[in-house]
Amino acid sequence: MPPAASPVQVAEHARRAATLCADNKAQDVLLLDLHGVTDMADFFIVATGTSDTHVRSVAQHVVEGMAKAGLKAYHIEGAETGRWVLVDFVDFVVHVFHPSMRSYYQIERLWGDAPAVAVTS
Repeated sequence: MPPAASPVQVAEHARRAATLCADNKAQDVLLLDLHGVTDMADFFIVATGTSDTHVRSVAQHVVEGMAKAGLKAYHIEGAETGRWVLVDFVDFVVHVFHPSMRSYYQIERLWGDAPAVAVTS
């Protein structure tokens, strides 16, 4: 088992995942810093795809890009439908939404106490 990542490494990995979303044309990419808000994870990355196919493509791009950096996804959920794909890297979680699902769940409001940083490619 590899050694645990330092807080600086976790932040770098989360920023890398957010950048991968933006690089694959995801919209409204946000990096939510969950420190002091929850112990569930250190960061959430929230992004929107333009269609089910695009949502799946963005999530797959993140999985492949992070694997190249030596980081494997612990769990992936929702890739079959492409409405909301969750990619869990334990220290951070990537949420890629279809626009209607992001509007419905409003995850940024749910985690409103977490500072958000907009990400651009």
